[in-house]
Amino acid sequence: MISTQFLLTALVVVLAPGTGVIYTLAIGLGQGRKAAIWAAFGCTIGIFPALVAASLGLAAVLHTSALLFHLVKFAGVAYLLYLAWQALRDGGALSLGSGTTTQTGWKICKRAALINILNPKLSIFFLALLPPFLSGTPAQAPTEMAILGGIFMVMTFFVFMIYGLFAAQTRRFLLGSDTAVKWMRRSFAAVFVLLAGKLATERA
Repeated sequence: MISTQFLLTALVVVLAPGTGVIYTLAIGLGQGRKAAIWAAFGCTIGIFPALVAASLGLAAVLHTSALLFHLVKFAGVAYLLYLAWQALRDGGALSLGSGTTTQTGWKICKRAALINILNPKLSIFFLALLPPFLSGTPAQAPTEMAILGGIFMVMTFFVFMIYGLFAAQTRRFLLGSDTAVKWMRRSFAAVFVLLAGKLATERA
């Protein structure tokens, strides 16, 4: 069940830059190491509902219900656009520079979790990713999916934490230039807009 193939597949998926990675990088640059760790933790927690949905078969319901899928999808799109605005707004939660609003760890965590919770493709992704690595015994499937999903979540946390800590480490150097700050803010906002557009075009 826990094979080298699964571990490598999971690692490739986790390493691939996505919305959670971009959020963690932005938080690390804007608010430092502790905030980056909270962001990584929140992105990891946000995976749990999708994993439960996949284990219970709710992902299949989401896949077949166009209305439900689109409701969750467009809530996710709206949230990504909100994050883009936060990146551009002076003193916003994702802005960079001395005027950045300092947030509590739990608030950072909650924002990060919502990124994955409001992505309907994540539960469908688990429904496609995990079954090939199961033993094939129906009675053991929920337990095995929970174990594999748990490993995926642990990998997500540590990889995202490394991303965030790297961003925090370069914070002082990058934020020393007003021009660099301006372009990074615009870049983060643009990426969130692009990700929102990509999610908007996804189909169940």
